[in-house]
Amino acid sequence: MKIMLKSKQPSKRIFSGIQPTGNLHIGNYLGAIKNWIKLQEEDDCIYSIVDLHAMTVPNNLLDIKNSTLEVAAAVIASGIDPKKSILFNQSNVPQHTELAWIFNCIARIGWLNRMTQFKEKAGKKKDNATVGLFSYPVLMAADILLYKATHVPVGEDQKQHLELTRDIASSFNTTFNKTLDKDFFHLPEPIILGPAKRIMSLRDGKSKMSKSDTSDGSRINLMDNKDQIYQKIKRAKTDQHPIPDNINDLDDRPEALNLFNIYASFSNKSVKEILQQFSGKGFAQFKESLSDLIINDISPITKEMKHLMNNKDEIIKILIDGSNKAQEIANEVLIDIKKIIGINFKD
Repeated sequence: MKIMLKSKQPSKRIFSGIQPTGNLHIGNYLGAIKNWIKLQEEDDCIYSIVDLHAMTVPNNLLDIKNSTLEVAAAVIASGIDPKKSILFNQSNVPQHTELAWIFNCIARIGWLNRMTQFKEKAGKKKDNATVGLFSYPVLMAADILLYKATHVPVGEDQKQHLELTRDIASSFNTTFNKTLDKDFFHLPEPIILGPAKRIMSLRDGKSKMSKSDTSDGSRINLMDNKDQIYQKIKRAKTDQHPIPDNINDLDDRPEALNLFNIYASFSNKSVKEILQQFSGKGFAQFKESLSDLIINDISPITKEMKHLMNNKDEIIKILIDGSNKAQEIANEVLIDIKKIIGINFKD
């Protein structure tokens, strides 16, 4: 008997999520949020504050509500329009966790054991890591496939997780191909946008800019004031060599390359163009120009974030409205999945 399905495969739908761990910095802005803004102008976009993922770090449990509101404020203040995109917090749509359990029964331990991010985060105390941290990529797969997303903006450190998502989708399609005359899940494609695919620490050009770094001087926070930004860029690590005119001369200069990548992202210019502009000049002049560029872009965001955080009911309303819209899509997809498996008796 042919199964009648409700959900349709969109021609193009983008899903992306950001963890509410508070204290967002320009790496989050340039690596994710700024690209989200571009994508929402042309595509069907669903953006989630993934609070369930944040719970994999025990310390995040202490202030997760406020962190969720702060990150939502940052996303909205940066330019994500709830009228153009669906914006919601993950825990408000329970279908995410229900689908994650189904995928836990499809994914293989060997697949998860290959995930390098778990190994990095768990470190030598692997046995003390939570089950949530280990199965994090399965929930990520559920986040994406619950909306039948066709494309996912990802950083280099998340590409492996998207590959796992594709493996899970493919395994589901193969397992139930006798039930359907075509694949249920489209295999989502990665989107890697912009010159700054990965923003590095201002203190170490080989380490990613991180909210968890003990040194506040390693990052520019979205809530930093002008003086803080000037001081952090002024003290940002470079090297003793002059600014070159050839991008190849930056290959072994990670700190310098990082600053030029940041400049390129804020100015929408190529690193090559920026080198032509500053070649032969000192880093002091370049850093002053970079500070002005960052402040010009970030200051309006900081101002709007402060306004929203003083009016939290406004943020909550946006998240609830977005959750209702997301749940409409998610519910249809999950009902179809249950029909395909044979565990839905209600519809």
